[in-house]
Parts: sequence; structure tokens; C-alpha cells
Amino acid sequence: MITTRLSDDRGRANFGWLDSQHTFSFGDYYDAAHMGFGPLRVINEDRVKPGQGFGTHGHRDMEILSYVLEGALEHKDSIGTGSVIRPDDVQIMSAGTGIRHSEFNPSDTEAVHLLQIWILPLKKKLAPGYEQKFFSDEERTGRLRLIASADGHEGSVQIHQDARVYAAIIAAGDTLTHELPAERYGWLQVARGSVGLNDVELRQGDGAAISLESELKIAARDQAEVLLFDLA
Repeated sequence: MITTRLSDDRGRANFGWLDSQHTFSFGDYYDAAHMGFGPLRVINEDRVKPGQGFGTHGHRDMEILSYVLEGALEHKDSIGTGSVIRPDDVQIMSAGTGIRHSEFNPSDTEAVHLLQIWILPLKKKLAPGYEQKFFSDEERTGRLRLIASADGHEGSVQIHQDARVYAAIIAAGDTLTHELPAERYGWLQVARGSVGLNDVELRQGDGAAISLESELKIAARDQAEVLLFDLA
């Protein structure tokens, strides 16, 4: 079964410096029918104007994954991490018992466009942590490249949840497949382009909840970039 969450149906918050679209309830946007999907709690598509960003604020008991599509995002946090996240980078911040951080667009001219993803951890009160890794376009082209997992398999960043997150860049006309065991669930988020997921059509910004589908076929209608969440 595939249930779509269309881009145009998402919540939206526009603060001038930030334009954010919410797949699930977030901030002032509340939708009882879309509170998350399994351990997947937040998928926000954010666009931050040049020289703007999120001031220092706190989180706890959440795995926060950042996936930059365009531009750059400068990160600073209370455990001493300072970094810049660019396309091809994947950042995971485990909030654990509590972490404070800021995210800022350091460019004077270019907006930053990213997906911010929150995943509930298996356990609360874990030690805060941070990890960032580079996955080139070549690594993600024509395949589902594992970018996050519970055990850091294949060089992925490590998250405290039984979840596997894949990223793929798919050329127009190509198809990728993924086996999904009966006891697991999936979510596909289209970051760019448009795809067919089995018999369902999806375009940029669309998502799809997946259950009881043993094989997923992701067919690019044009050049596409997707994230696939394989969830317990």
C-alpha cells in the first residue's frame, strides 16, 4: 500500500528569511492526520535567505538529519562542533540529553535549500553527538546509497534508531529497486524531479508512506533525487 503526501498539501511557514514546508505537524502547523510516520517525525523543506539562519536553540531526544540541496549551512553547537554543510554532505546531530545549536547561511548572495529530518531515537537520555560525512554525486547516481543507519554500515552516518536512509540520483528513464521485508515500512521523499513509485506518480516535494509492498520500483520520469527511509 502506498499513501501519498503531496507537496501542495504540506503545511507552510514563511517568515521572510525562512520559507519552510512541513510534511508533518511542526511548529504552528498542526495536522492530526500527519503527526509523523513510525519513528519519522519531521521532514521540513527549508529555504533560508542569504545571511540569515536559525539562532541558538535547544533540542533533546531526537536524531536530526540535515541534507543540503543547494547552497551552504554553517553549524555550531554546544558540544564544540563547528562545520559547514554543503550539497553531498550529510549531517546527523543526536540531541540526546540536550544540545544547543545554531544554523546559519554564510553566503551574502545565495540562498540555502535543504531538507531537515527528525527521527525519534530508540532510547531517551543518550549522550549528545554529531557526525558529518561526504557522499559524492557519483556515489549516489544510479543506486540507492546508504547514508544513515543504526550501525554505520557502508560508511553511513550512525543514528540511534532501526532505520536505514538511502539517497539516490536517478537519470531520466532509469529505474532503481529496493526490497522491503513484510515487517518493515518505507517512506519515499522526492527532493528533485519526478518519479514513479510502483504505480504511483510523485513529483518534487511529494512523499509517500509505504507498507506491505515487497518490492519498490523507483522510475525517474526526469532527472530525479530521492531519499528512501526503510523503517522498523
